Amino acid sequence: MLRKAIERDHASTHSKDSYMTRLRTHAAAVLGATALAISVSAAPAQAMNRSDGGQRECIRPAATSAAARSEAAIRGQDTREVSLREQRAIALRTDRILARKGYFTTAETTTTLASANIPVYVHVMRDSAGNGNVTDQQIADQIAELNQDFGGQESTAAANTGFTFYLAKRTDYFNNQWHQDKQSTTYRAKTRLGGANALNIWLVDFRYLGIATFPWDYAANPRIDGIRVHYDSLPGGGIANYNQGKTAAHEAGHWFGLYHTFQGGCTATNDEVADTPAQGSSTNGCPAGRDSCSLPGLDPIHNYMDYSYDNCYNQFTPNQSSRISQMWTAYRA
Repeated sequence: MLRKAIERDHASTHSKDSYMTRLRTHAAAVLGATALAISVSAAPAQAMNRSDGGQRECIRPAATSAAARSEAAIRGQDTREVSLREQRAIALRTDRILARKGYFTTAETTTTLASANIPVYVHVMRDSAGNGNVTDQQIADQIAELNQDFGGQESTAAANTGFTFYLAKRTDYFNNQWHQDKQSTTYRAKTRLGGANALNIWLVDFRYLGIATFPWDYAANPRIDGIRVHYDSLPGGGIANYNQGKTAAHEAGHWFGLYHTFQGGCTATNDEVADTPAQGSSTNGCPAGRDSCSLPGLDPIHNYMDYSYDNCYNQFTPNQSSRISQMWTAYRA
């Protein structure tokens, strides 16, 4: 999950308009873990866990040392596969849910964006020797990064999504298997806190940068909902080019219901967002002027939902903000 650069306004000419941008009216908007853990909100809890955990929804390989790695080594499949057929089914399902809740999808409807202050539960999955630790300041900086990114504070082209974040609790676990993201279905089910509106972040040491679940999967698998992030991708971490906390922002974008900007490749449907020009492939680094698709617009390399370097990301778009609001209202409110 990676991103950033400078953007343009293509919403009026983008070919994805024919498929997506159905403006909708929206409304604004525990459980404790069963693992053997002792948790404290402000300071690291010295919890002992001796179980295991494994599953992946949103994947990207990450460097496991401070040294920079090739782009091929940094990346992998970043989300669970969503085919065009499933994508269309999810869109229809979302429309039906919104209609039942009294919201509409006509272009004439005035859109009232949802908003919420989201509790964040951070689970630090350390090994028995304590490796994988992060400081309280790094976690505070990560929360601040989420608020900056979803608040549209990095670019004049960025949208303020209306969603904010606060640290609800930090919990530390000492378990070699969990630290390496093994038996993740088990450890998430044992440790997850809060309801559909709570963002759980598990900090682990794996080959990827991050993995996320989608909101439309929550009802079927509520106990594993959330994002897993490489602990060294937090602000001040050791993964070169990916240590400003943007991985968590990218993964949280999926958790809210955003696809990659290159979802489906160079197609009109693409990521179902009208103001993110279609991409034929993901971005490496921060290549200004990149254009991997014959459809209108340059690649949105500065968008948090691309695969750019952290220092290249600077925006969610207005239509991404609308989609976040729609998905929140349908699946998390």
